[in-house]
Amino acid sequence: MKILFATPECAPYVKTGGLGDVSAALPAMLAKLGHDVHLLMPAYRGMKVSGEIGDGVDLPAYSHWPAAQLVPVKTENGVTLLLLACPALYQRPGGPYVDANGRDYLDNAMRFGLLSRVAAQLGTVHSPLRGWTADVVHANDWPCGLAPLYLAQSRMIAPHERTAASILTIHNLAFQGVFPMGDADALGIPHHWRGMEGVEFWNDLSMLKAGIQFADAITTVSPTYAREIQTEAFGVGFDGILRARASRLRGILNGIDRQLWDPAQDALLPQRFSRDAMKGKAQCKSVLQQRVGLATDKTAPLFAVVSRLTAQKGIDLVLATLPGLVQAGGQLVVLGQGAPELQAALSEAARRHPKQVSVTLGFDEGLAHLIEAGADAFLMPSRFEPCGLNQMYSQAYGTPPIVAPVGGLLDSVTDATADPEHGTGFVMRSCDAAGLEDALVRSLAAWKQGRQWHRIQANGMAREFGWEDSALQYLEVYQAASVLANGGTASEVTVP
Repeated sequence: MKILFATPECAPYVKTGGLGDVSAALPAMLAKLGHDVHLLMPAYRGMKVSGEIGDGVDLPAYSHWPAAQLVPVKTENGVTLLLLACPALYQRPGGPYVDANGRDYLDNAMRFGLLSRVAAQLGTVHSPLRGWTADVVHANDWPCGLAPLYLAQSRMIAPHERTAASILTIHNLAFQGVFPMGDADALGIPHHWRGMEGVEFWNDLSMLKAGIQFADAITTVSPTYAREIQTEAFGVGFDGILRARASRLRGILNGIDRQLWDPAQDALLPQRFSRDAMKGKAQCKSVLQQRVGLATDKTAPLFAVVSRLTAQKGIDLVLATLPGLVQAGGQLVVLGQGAPELQAALSEAARRHPKQVSVTLGFDEGLAHLIEAGADAFLMPSRFEPCGLNQMYSQAYGTPPIVAPVGGLLDSVTDATADPEHGTGFVMRSCDAAGLEDALVRSLAAWKQGRQWHRIQANGMAREFGWEDSALQYLEVYQAASVLANGGTASEVTVP
């Protein structure tokens, strides 16, 4: 299949979260499986790419859209990177979505409207790439949400011309791409699609809603999250829309890059180790304790957090249970940044308990790997978690995760209390401080029982979280969506 993967970010070029990791790994696996994969993303300021750079393709200015250029780069993993170069929109200081002061760019609607429009063009007979037209346009999150709408518009204008199937993946429903309805004219959204059955969301327009309404298939990043977002508690105002399109919605658990996240070959570790040779993990713990200023004590259970420091991630629950953890002789290492009040509270805890609590604000890839390897257990008490990756990294590194019973956490961690034989971590019984405290008590009891803890570690390290199975599921979705895009019936594109 000819697959276009449209995304606002991709590691290692630009990354703000899990979408960047997915955008790097999933297209590479699809290419490895023999498909012709092109990845479209903006050419942001300061990006460094390597590979064979082809001739740029000019995209003339049209209506409200500025002139741009597509620059193809053939990468080592078999994916063709298509950089959308438009200096007026993308060559700026700051990040993909916000300026250097952390404020949303005022023209984000046009910045990502152009990305969506070009993605849709690449899926029609009017593809700007000579000799290449996508069979499938895979749009990711709200910045690419208008691509399915533009493809649907192309089908209406020229019903006899072949048009790519459109797939929308929701990585986090909380980010909805909401803009004033006044932007609809510049974005070229037809008037008859500006109502409740189209893009309208509380009198504004939502790019994510556009994708949900018009995509041939919708996926999200775990089976449990796919069910959760159809409920009022997790739907963020979109639950009704998603229930209406439930026959097109499928949850596919993300994978992890096992070349980057494998303790047996991780070049960022001071000592490598494996399921059958665990001695190096104890050495990683000692190095970690020294590096972050904790007491070098192999008998102290070391808990870890690598996360955005927000209420969504349950960091306030970590703070609420920290006194009990410290009293029990445990240690806590934190790496991340986020809400100022949570950063301040964690820093104060580290000041009060310098040998038991360490907090590093910011992000450090090397330290993140060392924490996964050196910690005894990993905390993820998120109030919602579409997929999560750190719980998978942790299991691969023999660091049993303690997780909330939500989203991809529930799909990827087997509770060791409920299933002692196959358990890989500890699942909280409720998403509150009492639930986390209970899980901590259970984990400490197991940690003190060395044989039981080693079994939990071994079970987790035996889990296979690579991308191949997930990629095969995406191919099923692509093929089913293509039936609808080429005149099939709705029942034919229903995905299990």
